[in-house]
Amino acid sequence: MAGTPQHFAPPGPLGFGGAPLGNMFNRVDEETAEGALVAAWESGIRYFDTAPMYGCGLSEHRFGRVLRRYNRDEYVLSTKVGRLLIPDPKAPDTLGPFIGVLPFQVRYDYSADGTRRSIEDSLQRLGVGRIDIAYIHDVAEDHHGAGWTEVFSTAMKGAARELSRLRDQGLIRAWGLGVNRVEACQRALEESDPDVFLLAGRYSLLDLGALDTLFPACAARGVKVVVGGPYNSGLLAGGSTFEYAEAPREQVAARDRIAAVCRQHGVDIKAAALQFCAAHPVVASVIPGAKSGQRVRQNVELMRQPIPASFWKALKQEGILPAHAPTPGN
Repeated sequence: MAGTPQHFAPPGPLGFGGAPLGNMFNRVDEETAEGALVAAWESGIRYFDTAPMYGCGLSEHRFGRVLRRYNRDEYVLSTKVGRLLIPDPKAPDTLGPFIGVLPFQVRYDYSADGTRRSIEDSLQRLGVGRIDIAYIHDVAEDHHGAGWTEVFSTAMKGAARELSRLRDQGLIRAWGLGVNRVEACQRALEESDPDVFLLAGRYSLLDLGALDTLFPACAARGVKVVVGGPYNSGLLAGGSTFEYAEAPREQVAARDRIAAVCRQHGVDIKAAALQFCAAHPVVASVIPGAKSGQRVRQNVELMRQPIPASFWKALKQEGILPAHAPTPGN
């Protein structure tokens, strides 16, 4: 949109999502974690996203150990605020989907002081001098229930204002939300001045929740979106989970319809999932998770695979995608 202010956003089309390197669902050894990050770098990926929550600091430690080898000006690094890690030698080694986590308790803190401390703690875990993008993490209904709007208000008065100050001071380049829900992003646009959102699972071949709501609002404001969860936690990548739980029957049926069109046109469903997400003009980057160098290189290849225009046309003719959904090449 002409005249729209443009905020800082990470490079794409493909970035590296750091949750798997926090031992999400399965333990990842140090050598494998290092190999995944090195493969990402060698494949040309220059956007890396992590969070304190991922393994109670484990993912950040692993990111820093590898990324410190490279010129800091050659990549974009994002992490998140909203949770502080409190040392506790008796802390359980499992936290939600993360296993073998570091010995910390996690405490929500969306205040200004908590936000500054979170940034400082992350810098030390990462061992770098700056963070490019800070996302306010999980400030939405799926994590805070029916009272999420009250928590959100606290975050806008605390974390958002502090991150805006840090941006103005040049200590970060941008901030936004890192969430799984469209509604929180829409409210942030109304109440503050974010630069970029990390939205997981709400823009994919199986879920178009952001298409006609958030994305037009972002386009009007010059705000970009990073798409997380392009495989909807596995259902579009050969797995059986959706939203990190066993997929409902209707979602499996929806996936099977897409898979049938893929077979008819000789298209890998994973390639279609990645390339669809990247095709929307407000999307800056897509960040599938990867636990190994092999999977990283596969994602890079999937993003490059040729997909015939007839495939996208068939998805629209079948009613799987709406006619106005952007697809590669149009």
